[in-house]
Amino acid sequence: MKIPKTATENAMKKLIAAFVGSMALAAAPVALSAEATKELKMAYDADPVTLDIHEQLSGGILQLSHMTFDPLLRWTKDLGFEPRLAESWTRVDENTMRFKLREGVKFHSGNELTTADVKFTFDRLKQSQDFKAIFKPFSGINIIDDYTFELVTSEPYPLLLNTATYIFPFDSEFYSGQTEDGKDKSAILKHGNSFASENLSGTGPYTVTERKQGVRVEFERFDDYWDTESPGNVGKIVLTPIKENNTRVSALLSGGVDFIAPVPPNDLERIRNDKSANLVTMSGTRIILFHMNQKRVEAFKNPKVRQAIAYAINQEGIAAKIMKGFATPAAQMSPEGYQGYNESLTPRFDVAKAQELMKEAGYEDGFTITMMAPNNRYVNDDKIAQAVAAMLARINIKVDLKTLPKAQYWPEYDNRAADMMMIGWHADTEDSANFYEFLTFCPDADTGAGQYNAGNYCNPEIDALVQKANVETDLDKRAAMLQEVEQRLYDDAAFVPLHWQDLAWASKKNVNIEPVLNVMNFPYLGDLVVE
Repeated sequence: MKIPKTATENAMKKLIAAFVGSMALAAAPVALSAEATKELKMAYDADPVTLDIHEQLSGGILQLSHMTFDPLLRWTKDLGFEPRLAESWTRVDENTMRFKLREGVKFHSGNELTTADVKFTFDRLKQSQDFKAIFKPFSGINIIDDYTFELVTSEPYPLLLNTATYIFPFDSEFYSGQTEDGKDKSAILKHGNSFASENLSGTGPYTVTERKQGVRVEFERFDDYWDTESPGNVGKIVLTPIKENNTRVSALLSGGVDFIAPVPPNDLERIRNDKSANLVTMSGTRIILFHMNQKRVEAFKNPKVRQAIAYAINQEGIAAKIMKGFATPAAQMSPEGYQGYNESLTPRFDVAKAQELMKEAGYEDGFTITMMAPNNRYVNDDKIAQAVAAMLARINIKVDLKTLPKAQYWPEYDNRAADMMMIGWHADTEDSANFYEFLTFCPDADTGAGQYNAGNYCNPEIDALVQKANVETDLDKRAAMLQEVEQRLYDDAAFVPLHWQDLAWASKKNVNIEPVLNVMNFPYLGDLVVE
């Protein structure tokens, strides 16, 4: 999303914020199991900013969450769900889902997981500045017994399981009470020195044994980790933050580290050609697109003009030449795996067809527009905008292009300062409806609908179909509705889709990273095997 000013994107922008210095955890590390004897040295572009996983919603914190905690359930590679701390779940009624916890699961402190910990966590998430919006549909939690609980929504909510992937149970006993200086151990403090930001007791495969901002974070395998069927054999992980792309890649190729992320597009071939390295890429879920502002340009109100622009853009050419193959051409918002993904929709590049549509619409001679894009937010964003402007010239649309650093671009975007504007969006819920609600809904300042719809496109019938889908708990019926939404947006040329940005990771040959990678971009490192 911008990813606009959503909690996720704002958190990602703060990923390089300062840590508190090195510290020891209250939960002491334990001896490694006989099987977990391998060591992994990994380099990311930043280290997590806190140990309180409710303080910030970001990719780095979600990675930390999966290393040191465990969720009730987690995403699979094909965007399904697999049980983790919740071994099963059943729907009780339209508003209620019942979960059964695994028994005998231990926290790093030695305390045993029960539903009291789930309730403590649920209540804390509802108070978290970054997470409370995600949990707004939930009206409460019912505790049945020590291992059975129910999540309740205020109305039928088909994304209940999606949201449950964010519930990583906290050790309620460990995080309750006061510190020696009288501070509440359960407090969530943004960028503050809270107990939870410096101390950790989860149920995950690793404990944190050392932290030093900008230098290293050390993890050791938790000997009492509940998942005895995990193939993971890494006993120690050392995370080194390396912000500079070239330095990070060089660290891998020189043997200084075993695993890096992200891999910049310019270095893909360099890694592919190195016999000691292993490169894994996959299509991501962040859509890059252009809006066409119908309030600024009369011609954009004509669907034939919008369709002409859609036909004039060569998504496959942009993905191949500008993105160097590091993108998946798009004809819709929903990536494959999302419920709204409509497999019948494909890019429609056809200049002759575009010229014909412009003539039919009465704009054969074209017109002039302004265009804005960032030049340091998305991969090759300024080059993409230049290519799109050149493509539009072929249908006599002259473009006055301006690219800006992201800090200057987003205020301009909020002001709808150009006729066509670029944006990228990733759905927090990994669900199609999130795209439409923010990017194509009729703008409504009171409700926040269409908050980032810089095209001022408005189709109440499509909005109503999305809203109907949002309370449909039969997932097959819901998928059909969302796929119809994509079809209607495509037919209407509501926006100009470009591509989904790809993801890339690299490792030494003996580090088997592919099985633990996923499109959400938080590898399940607890299951990592080093040969």
